[in-house]
Amino acid sequence: MIYGYARVSTDGQSVDAQVKQLRADGVEKVYRETASDARADRAQLRRAIEQLEKGDVLTATRLDRLACSTRDLLNTLAQIADKGAGFGSLADAWADTTAAHGRWMLTVFGGLAEFERDLIGARTTEGRERAKARGVQMGRPPKLKAYQKKVAIKRRDHGEETLAEIGRGHYLWG
Repeated sequence: MIYGYARVSTDGQSVDAQVKQLRADGVEKVYRETASDARADRAQLRRAIEQLEKGDVLTATRLDRLACSTRDLLNTLAQIADKGAGFGSLADAWADTTAAHGRWMLTVFGGLAEFERDLIGARTTEGRERAKARGVQMGRPPKLKAYQKKVAIKRRDHGEETLAEIGRGHYLWG
């Protein structure tokens, strides 16, 4: 079965033109949605993907109707592929996962996205190491002041109180 997904960003827009294009291309059932592409939860898209079975195709008029970023696109296409279904875009024929060239192009984009994630991770790690070398304290600030920590450790080492009792101790917060 061929399903369609039509989405507009605001209430002032209409999905009618997209629905008309999808129907003209042979789409049997269209899921319509008014939702910003920045929203993580697009209920109608989720519903469309849930309906997919092996051999089905989900079609959109353009890629930007399906996803807001390369990562979002690849994640959505992975969900579709997990169902054994394909994806097609009326305006972006190169992204047709039912054809070999579309799967190849999306594999290339997937590799580029993974490479970009690795670069971001490496830069983040390098930046964190440079900051530590400059003496920047990472993480949340300590909850206890130095003297409070010393008192708590001394009381723990003394052994007459449980850690919970020490934690509730008003003497730490004075």
